[in-house]
Amino acid sequence: MISLFGKKVSSDETATRPQLCPTIALEKQLAGKIYDALQGDVVGEVLSKLNDSGSDAWWKSNMEGHSLKVDQELLPDMWNLCTSVKKTLGFEEEVDFYVTGDSSVNAFSVAAEKKEEHHIVNINSALIELMSEDELKFVIGHELGHLINKDTALSRLIMFVFPEGSTPPITLQYKIRLHSQLAELVADRYGYMATGKLEPCVTAFFKMASGLDLQKMNVSIDVLLKDNQKHLDYFLNDKGVSHASHPVNPIRVEAIRLFANSSSQDELDNGLEKLISILLKVGNTEQDEQIARFIASSGLLIAGIDNVITKEERDAIIEHLASIKIFPAEYLKEIEKEDINEVFNDSVAKLMTINPGLREGMLFYMTGIVMSDMKITSDELEVLMHYGKKIGYTDIEIANVVATSIQRKFVPSLDSIS
Repeated sequence: MISLFGKKVSSDETATRPQLCPTIALEKQLAGKIYDALQGDVVGEVLSKLNDSGSDAWWKSNMEGHSLKVDQELLPDMWNLCTSVKKTLGFEEEVDFYVTGDSSVNAFSVAAEKKEEHHIVNINSALIELMSEDELKFVIGHELGHLINKDTALSRLIMFVFPEGSTPPITLQYKIRLHSQLAELVADRYGYMATGKLEPCVTAFFKMASGLDLQKMNVSIDVLLKDNQKHLDYFLNDKGVSHASHPVNPIRVEAIRLFANSSSQDELDNGLEKLISILLKVGNTEQDEQIARFIASSGLLIAGIDNVITKEERDAIIEHLASIKIFPAEYLKEIEKEDINEVFNDSVAKLMTINPGLREGMLFYMTGIVMSDMKITSDELEVLMHYGKKIGYTDIEIANVVATSIQRKFVPSLDSIS
């Protein structure tokens, strides 16, 4: 026997089964970016010097006091199931498994804060009553996947820097959400590896979504997958968005199907790219996309009047794009490769057709870009008047918007008065 991503498989199996990696590159990249943005090394050092947070003791007391620990003598079948999944995934760190009397079909894992403490995996009683043995393997494997992928450490850093009541900047919020969604897809892959069968993974999702015993309802796996494709098409066709911390089930089911059936890593990655495109959507209308194109193109045109786009100007454009795009800087770079005047004219024409009421906000935005470097030149004012007319304003209307913007936002540069 040899180990394939922690799972014990025979040598003849590896000859036919592709060695697909359970990790997702974008998830790792996002984890690194979030960690660096929150100064993880420095904050971690500070936290290490503080007293024990008491997290391990709190969770241990809570589980020991209100739940039933899966003990070899007390619950031998459940203990064998949990330990076999742990062994299958090659996870050697200590884990305490618990069952909690709860009517919600759910499970969770908690990573230990200290190395000498045990991790926790909890399975609600309703889930155990509803799931088959293979389905339970998938659920347990999923929760162990979170521990293997070390998702809790990043979550703790985020919660420390942004405690309850505080909110991360919008672009960081989007990245945190996307990372959380991708981490769920990674954990699902470990769940599949725990059972090695696609069917129980799929049926587990539908049971968790519906609370129904599908065997009693006489629902087949083929019908479930066909139904899932119908719902997935809704999201792929730019109608649905996935804004929760977990991806919507149609995405998760298709992602597992790809992981189970792909004949190569490239095939898996290409299929996953389509699913990630859904997770990247912040808005789901034509107006949202045209606003993004307008913000990028008009910002570049206004900022580039003097042939030099300052850091302040670029940051101002990116800040506005951040409310619409998860990766605003990358989006701006893509727009720069196009004919910017053409993008501007096209986005303005479409926005004026979709919603003419956006005109005022569009002009205020362009005026804000002019003032973002704390300078207003005659050339900038002239170009602002030019583009203001393109969105249907008269000279006096443009002058009124500029005057209002100056009164509200203009701050002279310290260099100009020092």
